[in-house]
Amino acid sequence: MTSLPPRAGRRCHHSINPLHSTVYFSPDYDKELAGIGIEDPRAAYFAGRAAAFGAVGPGTVTATFYNFNHELVARHVPAVWDIASPEDVLAARLRAADSTLRRLLGEEMVASDEMAEAARLALRAAEGCTRHARPLYAAHADLPVPEEPHLVYWHAATLLREHRGDGHLMALLDAGLDPLEALVSHTATGKGMAPRWIIGTRGWRRADWEAAAARLRERGLLDADGELTEAGTALREDVEDRTDRLDLAPYELLGEAGVARLTELARGFLMTALAAGAFPADLTGKE
Repeated sequence: MTSLPPRAGRRCHHSINPLHSTVYFSPDYDKELAGIGIEDPRAAYFAGRAAAFGAVGPGTVTATFYNFNHELVARHVPAVWDIASPEDVLAARLRAADSTLRRLLGEEMVASDEMAEAARLALRAAEGCTRHARPLYAAHADLPVPEEPHLVYWHAATLLREHRGDGHLMALLDAGLDPLEALVSHTATGKGMAPRWIIGTRGWRRADWEAAAARLRERGLLDADGELTEAGTALREDVEDRTDRLDLAPYELLGEAGVARLTELARGFLMTALAAGAFPADLTGKE
């Protein structure tokens, strides 16, 4: 049971999370990681998201990132830690977040009262997150909170994103969706990453994609044209509903008025960032 309106937490997440994610698509991120010696974009991504764990091996990254091919992960981890320490990576990531937000939002919005308010609300919501069975969240929760409001907001968005993400993996496992089946079925909703981006960044081959689609067809979740069947649509919605339930605590703590205000502020930041070209134009879609 919840005191919040239906899907209020999901709407808030979908407003906050993209601004967190845009850092990983930012040229500033590539520049900062290259500046400490990590020039390969895949190595940079694995290092940036996993650095909160410390110098972990490929198994931890594959397990917690879920939808990457383990062979790709093992190609870069743990070798990336011989190039730069996790501490240096985290510092570079925060510098990238700073320059990315300043570039996408502008100095006035970064320094605004609205940003400071959003930072307070998001950090308050993150106090409702829990560490148990939440490895990526728990690792990030041990990091210090930055001082500047826009970086506090990005840090809190990271906590909220990883908390929901950890729960989402539980829901995917319970639904019987392996890493690539999860990607194929999400893309089929029309809201997921386009196949060419998945194949190009996750280490899978087109044959792997087709094999996963075939397994989903055998389960009656995809039709012959690659569209979700009624059962497939229901399964994907059930995954999101279960994720909502597992991610309820931070938004319950914030309360209805706080969630509504944070969503409003986050959407304003996101719309500004999108207008500034925060993401590649062909990132999402079914083709």
